[in-house]
Amino acid sequence: MQFSAPRRRRAPEPIVPMINVVFLLLIFFLMSAQIAPPAPFEVTLPDAAGGDRAAPADTLHMDAEGRLAFNEARGDAVLDALAARAAADAPLQIRADARLEARALARLLPQLAARGIAEVEILTGAAR
Repeated sequence: MQFSAPRRRRAPEPIVPMINVVFLLLIFFLMSAQIAPPAPFEVTLPDAAGGDRAAPADTLHMDAEGRLAFNEARGDAVLDALAARAAADAPLQIRADARLEARALARLLPQLAARGIAEVEILTGAAR
């Protein structure tokens, strides 16, 4: 009985270098990513044409019903938290929902001025 010579197997492709590259990329993206806290509630920004993006600052969130959130403060405690914020000279960014009535935002501005907030920036999204 004659047996044929066994076929030679191809050497397996080295996978260790590819795994090393994947881990290096993963570490790079984790180290370079900016982790931002999630918004307290969903807000749709109004559209605006042009303009530069605002620098990161304190952000006051205001939803379509007029509810307020600033850092961990909600509701009536927001205005007191705004008065005690660390960067009092920095502008306050207001992230208001596009469905919010302008009157509600206009009623808020004098309350902010009474607590020493002299400069506000209203965030908008890019025009489509």
